[in-house]
Amino acid sequence: MSATNPLITTEAWQRTPPPADGITTFRLASWAKYFDLLETEVFPASGPKHRYIWRGQRSRSWSLSSSLDRLFDKLNRLNKGPLELERLSAEHLEAFKYAARGRRGPNPAELLENDWWALGQHFGLATPLLDWTRSPFAAAYFAFEELSDIEEFRVVYGLDQDAVQQKNRELSTGPSIELGRTPIVEFIDPMSDENQRLVSQGGLFTRAPIGWSIERWVSERFENSPDPVLLRIEIPSSDRLACLRTLSRMNISHLSLFPDLTGSSRATNLRLELE
Repeated sequence: MSATNPLITTEAWQRTPPPADGITTFRLASWAKYFDLLETEVFPASGPKHRYIWRGQRSRSWSLSSSLDRLFDKLNRLNKGPLELERLSAEHLEAFKYAARGRRGPNPAELLENDWWALGQHFGLATPLLDWTRSPFAAAYFAFEELSDIEEFRVVYGLDQDAVQQKNRELSTGPSIELGRTPIVEFIDPMSDENQRLVSQGGLFTRAPIGWSIERWVSERFENSPDPVLLRIEIPSSDRLACLRTLSRMNISHLSLFPDLTGSSRATNLRLELE
Protein backbone atom coordinates (compact mmCIF):
# COMPACT_ATOMS: atom_id res chain seq x y z
CA MET A 1 0.00 0.00 0.00
CA SER A 2 1.70 3.20 -1.12
CA ALA A 3 1.64 6.60 0.54
CA THR A 4 -0.06 7.99 -2.58
CA ASN A 5 -2.97 5.61 -2.15
CA PRO A 6 -4.35 6.43 1.32
CA LEU A 7 -7.01 4.45 3.11
CA ILE A 8 -10.59 5.72 3.14
CA THR A 9 -12.05 5.29 6.63
CA THR A 10 -15.54 4.03 7.51
CA GLU A 11 -16.83 2.79 10.85
CA ALA A 12 -16.30 -0.87 9.97
CA TRP A 13 -13.16 -0.74 7.82
CA GLN A 14 -10.73 1.37 5.86
CA ARG A 15 -10.14 0.84 2.18
CA THR A 16 -8.06 2.20 -0.64
CA PRO A 17 -9.82 4.17 -3.37
CA PRO A 18 -10.78 2.24 -6.53
CA PRO A 19 -7.51 0.64 -7.66
CA ALA A 20 -5.46 1.81 -10.61
CA ASP A 21 -3.32 -1.33 -10.61
CA GLY A 22 -5.86 -4.09 -9.97
CA ILE A 23 -5.12 -4.20 -6.22
CA THR A 24 -7.33 -2.87 -3.43
CA THR A 25 -6.83 -3.03 0.35
CA PHE A 26 -9.38 -3.26 3.15
CA ARG A 27 -8.28 -2.80 6.77
CA LEU A 28 -10.94 -4.08 9.15
CA ALA A 29 -11.70 -2.53 12.52
CA SER A 30 -12.18 -6.06 13.93
CA TRP A 31 -12.52 -9.70 12.91
CA ALA A 32 -16.30 -9.38 13.40
CA LYS A 33 -16.43 -7.09 10.34
CA TYR A 34 -15.06 -9.83 8.04
CA PHE A 35 -18.52 -11.28 7.41
CA ASP A 36 -19.97 -7.83 6.64
CA LEU A 37 -17.14 -7.04 4.24
CA LEU A 38 -17.65 -10.26 2.30
CA GLU A 39 -21.40 -9.67 2.03
CA THR A 40 -21.27 -6.01 1.04
CA GLU A 41 -18.01 -5.61 -0.90
CA VAL A 42 -17.05 -9.05 -2.21
CA PHE A 43 -20.26 -11.04 -2.75
CA PRO A 44 -23.00 -8.40 -3.10
CA ALA A 45 -26.42 -9.53 -4.28
CA SER A 46 -26.24 -6.95 -7.06
CA GLY A 47 -23.33 -5.55 -9.02
CA PRO A 48 -20.43 -7.23 -10.84
CA LYS A 49 -19.66 -10.82 -9.90
CA HIS A 50 -16.13 -11.99 -9.15
CA ARG A 51 -14.87 -15.54 -8.73
CA TYR A 52 -12.19 -15.19 -6.08
CA ILE A 53 -9.82 -17.74 -4.65
CA TRP A 54 -8.31 -17.06 -1.25
CA ARG A 55 -5.05 -17.20 0.67
CA GLY A 56 -4.30 -16.30 4.30
CA GLN A 57 -0.90 -15.08 5.52
CA ARG A 58 0.29 -14.37 9.03
CA SER A 59 2.19 -11.22 8.05
CA ARG A 60 1.07 -8.37 5.81
CA SER A 61 4.73 -7.74 4.93
CA TRP A 62 5.08 -11.11 3.15
CA SER A 63 4.70 -11.01 -0.61
CA LEU A 64 2.70 -13.55 -2.60
CA SER A 65 5.86 -15.28 -3.78
CA SER A 66 6.42 -18.99 -4.28
CA SER A 67 8.76 -21.00 -2.06
CA LEU A 68 11.07 -21.57 -5.05
CA ASP A 69 11.33 -17.83 -5.66
CA ARG A 70 12.11 -17.30 -1.98
CA LEU A 71 14.79 -20.00 -2.15
CA PHE A 72 16.32 -18.47 -5.28
CA ASP A 73 16.30 -15.11 -3.49
CA LYS A 74 18.17 -16.53 -0.49
CA LEU A 75 20.72 -18.08 -2.86
CA ASN A 76 21.11 -14.74 -4.72
CA ARG A 77 19.88 -16.27 -7.97
CA LEU A 78 16.81 -14.15 -8.67
CA ASN A 79 19.06 -11.72 -10.56
CA LYS A 80 19.54 -14.36 -13.24
CA GLY A 81 17.68 -13.96 -16.52
CA PRO A 82 14.30 -15.66 -17.00
CA LEU A 83 15.73 -18.41 -19.21
CA GLU A 84 18.38 -19.29 -16.63
CA LEU A 85 15.80 -19.29 -13.83
CA GLU A 86 13.58 -21.58 -15.88
CA ARG A 87 16.53 -23.92 -16.49
CA LEU A 88 17.31 -24.03 -12.76
CA SER A 89 13.64 -24.69 -12.02
CA ALA A 90 13.51 -27.59 -14.51
CA GLU A 91 16.69 -29.12 -13.04
CA HIS A 92 15.23 -28.79 -9.55
CA LEU A 93 12.08 -30.67 -10.56
CA GLU A 94 14.05 -33.37 -12.36
CA ALA A 95 16.15 -33.91 -9.23
CA PHE A 96 12.97 -34.35 -7.20
CA LYS A 97 11.60 -36.91 -9.66
CA TYR A 98 14.75 -39.01 -9.28
CA ALA A 99 14.72 -38.60 -5.50
CA ALA A 100 11.06 -39.74 -5.40
CA ARG A 101 11.71 -43.02 -7.25
CA GLY A 102 10.37 -45.99 -5.29
CA ARG A 103 8.72 -43.76 -2.68
CA ARG A 104 5.22 -43.33 -4.17
CA GLY A 105 3.95 -46.82 -3.50
CA PRO A 106 3.31 -49.63 -5.99
CA ASN A 107 2.22 -48.74 -9.55
CA PRO A 108 2.28 -44.93 -9.09
CA ALA A 109 0.28 -42.88 -11.56
CA GLU A 110 1.97 -40.95 -14.34
CA LEU A 111 2.14 -37.26 -13.46
CA LEU A 112 2.29 -34.14 -15.61
CA GLU A 113 4.78 -31.39 -14.80
CA ASN A 114 2.43 -29.34 -12.64
CA ASP A 115 1.20 -32.48 -10.87
CA TRP A 116 4.82 -33.23 -9.93
CA TRP A 117 5.16 -29.72 -8.57
CA ALA A 118 1.93 -30.10 -6.59
CA LEU A 119 3.12 -33.41 -5.13
CA GLY A 120 6.41 -31.86 -4.12
CA GLN A 121 4.62 -28.86 -2.60
CA HIS A 122 2.68 -31.23 -0.36
CA PHE A 123 5.87 -32.76 0.98
CA GLY A 124 7.96 -29.62 1.44
CA LEU A 125 9.68 -29.18 -1.93
CA ALA A 126 10.46 -25.59 -2.93
CA THR A 127 8.17 -25.09 -5.94
CA PRO A 128 6.88 -22.29 -8.21
CA LEU A 129 3.37 -22.93 -6.86
CA LEU A 130 1.39 -20.91 -4.32
CA ASP A 131 -1.38 -22.49 -2.23
CA TRP A 132 -4.93 -21.06 -2.37
CA THR A 133 -8.36 -22.18 -1.21
CA ARG A 134 -11.86 -21.61 -2.52
CA SER A 135 -13.05 -20.69 0.99
CA PRO A 136 -12.44 -17.20 2.46
CA PHE A 137 -12.95 -18.74 5.91
CA ALA A 138 -10.35 -21.47 5.43
CA ALA A 139 -7.99 -18.69 4.29
CA ALA A 140 -8.73 -16.74 7.48
CA TYR A 141 -7.90 -19.85 9.51
CA PHE A 142 -4.50 -20.16 7.83
CA ALA A 143 -3.84 -16.47 8.50
CA PHE A 144 -4.61 -16.76 12.22
CA GLU A 145 -3.70 -20.33 13.15
CA GLU A 146 -0.14 -19.65 14.35
CA LEU A 147 0.64 -17.49 17.36
CA SER A 148 2.59 -14.30 16.72
CA ASP A 149 3.12 -11.32 19.01
CA ILE A 150 4.83 -9.06 16.47
CA GLU A 151 2.25 -8.75 13.71
CA GLU A 152 -0.33 -5.96 13.99
CA PHE A 153 -2.46 -7.31 11.13
CA ARG A 154 -3.00 -10.68 9.46
CA VAL A 155 -3.94 -10.69 5.77
CA VAL A 156 -6.43 -12.61 3.64
CA TYR A 157 -5.94 -12.25 -0.12
CA GLY A 158 -8.58 -12.76 -2.79
CA LEU A 159 -7.60 -13.28 -6.44
CA ASP A 160 -10.21 -12.97 -9.20
CA GLN A 161 -9.83 -16.12 -11.32
CA ASP A 162 -11.95 -14.88 -14.22
CA ALA A 163 -10.06 -11.60 -14.58
CA VAL A 164 -6.70 -13.40 -14.47
CA GLN A 165 -7.78 -16.03 -16.99
CA GLN A 166 -9.03 -13.34 -19.37
CA LYS A 167 -5.65 -11.60 -19.11
CA ASN A 168 -3.94 -14.96 -19.67
CA ARG A 169 -5.80 -15.37 -22.96
CA GLU A 170 -4.57 -11.94 -24.06
CA LEU A 171 -0.97 -12.74 -23.08
CA SER A 172 -0.92 -16.20 -24.63
CA THR A 173 -0.55 -14.67 -28.09
CA GLY A 174 2.41 -12.53 -27.00
CA PRO A 175 6.14 -13.29 -26.61
CA SER A 176 7.39 -15.76 -23.99
CA ILE A 177 9.54 -14.49 -21.12
CA GLU A 178 10.46 -18.02 -20.02
CA LEU A 179 11.67 -21.10 -21.83
CA GLY A 180 8.52 -22.55 -23.39
CA ARG A 181 6.13 -20.66 -21.08
CA THR A 182 4.06 -17.56 -21.72
CA PRO A 183 4.02 -14.90 -18.95
CA ILE A 184 0.71 -16.00 -17.44
CA VAL A 185 -0.53 -17.02 -14.00
CA GLU A 186 -1.68 -20.62 -14.28
CA PHE A 187 -4.38 -22.14 -12.07
CA ILE A 188 -3.53 -25.72 -11.13
CA ASP A 189 -6.15 -28.05 -9.70
CA PRO A 190 -4.53 -31.50 -9.49
CA MET A 191 -6.61 -34.63 -9.91
CA SER A 192 -4.04 -36.79 -8.10
CA ASP A 193 -5.19 -38.83 -5.10
CA GLU A 194 -1.83 -38.33 -3.37
CA ASN A 195 -2.80 -35.08 -1.61
CA GLN A 196 -5.95 -35.49 0.48
CA ARG A 197 -5.39 -32.10 2.11
CA LEU A 198 -6.27 -30.37 -1.17
CA VAL A 199 -9.71 -31.96 -1.09
CA SER A 200 -10.36 -31.04 2.55
CA GLN A 201 -9.16 -27.46 2.07
CA GLY A 202 -10.85 -26.81 -1.28
CA GLY A 203 -7.31 -26.17 -2.40
CA LEU A 204 -5.66 -25.27 -5.68
CA PHE A 205 -2.45 -23.58 -6.78
CA THR A 206 -1.26 -20.65 -8.86
CA ARG A 207 1.95 -20.68 -10.86
CA ALA A 208 3.34 -17.27 -11.79
CA PRO A 209 6.39 -16.67 -13.99
CA ILE A 210 9.63 -17.48 -12.14
CA GLY A 211 10.74 -14.47 -10.10
CA TRP A 212 7.33 -12.75 -10.18
CA SER A 213 5.12 -12.31 -7.13
CA ILE A 214 1.35 -12.31 -7.67
CA GLU A 215 1.25 -8.64 -6.64
CA ARG A 216 3.83 -7.69 -9.26
CA TRP A 217 2.04 -9.66 -11.97
CA VAL A 218 -1.36 -8.11 -11.17
CA SER A 219 -0.04 -4.55 -10.84
CA GLU A 220 1.86 -4.73 -14.14
CA ARG A 221 -0.76 -6.62 -16.14
CA PHE A 222 -3.67 -4.51 -14.84
CA GLU A 223 -1.97 -1.13 -14.86
CA ASN A 224 -4.54 1.69 -14.99
CA SER A 225 -7.35 -0.80 -14.35
CA PRO A 226 -10.06 0.03 -11.77
CA ASP A 227 -11.03 -3.64 -11.39
CA PRO A 228 -10.38 -5.24 -7.96
CA VAL A 229 -8.40 -8.22 -9.28
CA LEU A 230 -6.41 -8.76 -6.06
CA LEU A 231 -7.96 -8.01 -2.66
CA ARG A 232 -5.91 -7.49 0.50
CA ILE A 233 -8.03 -7.80 3.64
CA GLU A 234 -6.10 -6.80 6.76
CA ILE A 235 -7.52 -8.06 10.07
CA PRO A 236 -6.24 -7.09 13.54
CA SER A 237 -3.93 -9.78 14.89
CA SER A 238 -5.28 -9.06 18.38
CA ASP A 239 -8.55 -10.74 17.31
CA ARG A 240 -6.81 -14.08 16.73
CA LEU A 241 -8.61 -16.16 19.37
CA ALA A 242 -12.00 -14.64 18.54
CA CYS A 243 -11.41 -15.56 14.89
CA LEU A 244 -10.34 -19.13 15.67
CA ARG A 245 -13.26 -19.72 18.04
CA THR A 246 -15.72 -18.52 15.39
CA LEU A 247 -14.14 -20.71 12.74
CA SER A 248 -14.13 -23.69 15.10
CA ARG A 249 -17.91 -23.33 15.47
CA MET A 250 -18.05 -23.43 11.65
CA ASN A 251 -16.07 -26.71 11.72
CA ILE A 252 -13.02 -25.01 10.24
CA SER A 253 -10.00 -26.27 12.13
CA HIS A 254 -6.98 -28.49 11.65
CA LEU A 255 -9.21 -31.50 12.18
CA SER A 256 -11.28 -30.62 9.11
CA LEU A 257 -8.53 -29.07 6.98
CA PHE A 258 -5.78 -31.64 7.61
CA PRO A 259 -7.23 -35.21 7.55
CA ASP A 260 -4.14 -36.82 9.06
CA LEU A 261 -2.25 -37.13 12.33
CA THR A 262 -0.59 -33.77 11.75
CA GLY A 263 -4.05 -32.17 11.83
CA SER A 264 -4.98 -34.13 14.96
CA SER A 265 -1.81 -33.03 16.74
CA ARG A 266 -2.04 -29.34 15.83
CA ALA A 267 -5.75 -29.22 16.64
CA THR A 268 -5.03 -30.69 20.06
CA ASN A 269 -2.28 -28.13 20.72
CA LEU A 270 -4.54 -25.24 19.68
CA ARG A 271 -7.28 -26.54 21.98
CA LEU A 272 -5.16 -25.43 24.97
CA GLU A 273 -5.32 -21.83 23.74
CA LEU A 274 -9.00 -21.81 22.83
CA GLU A 275 -10.09 -23.19 26.19
